[in-house]
Amino acid sequence: MTQSEFPQENGIFPAKSVTVTDEFGRSLVCYIEHSFELNDENYVLLLPVDAPVEIFSWAEDDEDEEPIAIEDPDEIDEIFETAKAVLEEQNLTLKQTAVTLTVSGELPELEDELESEEDEEEEGYEELQLLASFYNEEQEYAIYTPLDPFFILARLDENGEPQLLSDEELEKLEPMLPSLEGMIEEHLFSEMN
Repeated sequence: MTQSEFPQENGIFPAKSVTVTDEFGRSLVCYIEHSFELNDENYVLLLPVDAPVEIFSWAEDDEDEEPIAIEDPDEIDEIFETAKAVLEEQNLTLKQTAVTLTVSGELPELEDELESEEDEEEEGYEELQLLASFYNEEQEYAIYTPLDPFFILARLDENGEPQLLSDEELEKLEPMLPSLEGMIEEHLFSEMN
């Protein structure tokens, strides 16, 4: 694995934004955080410009249960307008974008108390910030944004434009992701110094 040669000044990559589009025609504007070559293909690690969000719900009869991430596109379409209206009260704009839902606007200050998707004692838990909660037809929903960066891996086509990876491509790259993550963390750490 070698890092692709992108124009840089003093080891810092310029904040270049690109747009990726999914198979449904939805787009997402991202910054290029890192680029690399792997198996004669050029890849980029993208970070959405707007904050990614996830919507969760709970089983109707048991609020002690872990929240469930809403991934069904039909259910997201059904609750989207309500979620959008609730976030507009905080001057946030909810968008149906490629890969993930996003919000634009200034996020509220982070409170000391953090929510986690899984028990904090387990490895790999995701810390989330609650943005809003609402009801739709007596079902409770909550909108969260992850506190960790939300990276998207894309392949550069022959024109140098990022293309979202298919499930098959992601499956092929999955065994290499741990070493790739280490390389990216090392790169990001060196940028901070």
